Amino acid sequence: MTLTGRIATSDDLPELAPLIDAAITELQRGFLTDDQIRSSRAIMGLDTQLIDDGTYYVVHSEGKLAGCGGWSRRATLYGADHSAGRNATLLNPATEPARIRAMYTHPGFARRGAGRLVLALCEQAAAAEGFRELELMATMAGQPLYEAAGFHDVEHLTDAAGGIPVPLVRMRKRL
Repeated sequence: MTLTGRIATSDDLPELAPLIDAAITELQRGFLTDDQIRSSRAIMGLDTQLIDDGTYYVVHSEGKLAGCGGWSRRATLYGADHSAGRNATLLNPATEPARIRAMYTHPGFARRGAGRLVLALCEQAAAAEGFRELELMATMAGQPLYEAAGFHDVEHLTDAAGGIPVPLVRMRKRL
């Protein structure tokens, strides 16, 4: 299987929505209850600011969308267009970590390298802009990937924006 990655554009939005929905619904099973999965939709999804900033990637395998994700030079750590509390303030690469954001893998491509490719593209781009550290908010389903990629736990917390508390882990990595 050959994976290729490129910067996402607004033309990708119709194809991203069903992938993100499937990833939220299917890949969190075994980590969260059905109620927590429903609740997580309040904090999960795509922040289109990433596409506008040119920091969001799509990964394809033989013409099929396998995954997506990006990084940000902005203060928002997690959340989608519909999430409250987003902050577009630009980060200082010398003193603040870039953010890894909105990573999703199509369930049919889980554990086949799509997430690792997105992380590699993000790390290269953030380093090229002078960032020395990365930070992300991991779901329970995503935490094993990030640990394998060298991220470490900073804080365990819950977000109940959707009504039911959803466990999350803030993680960091030095570049």
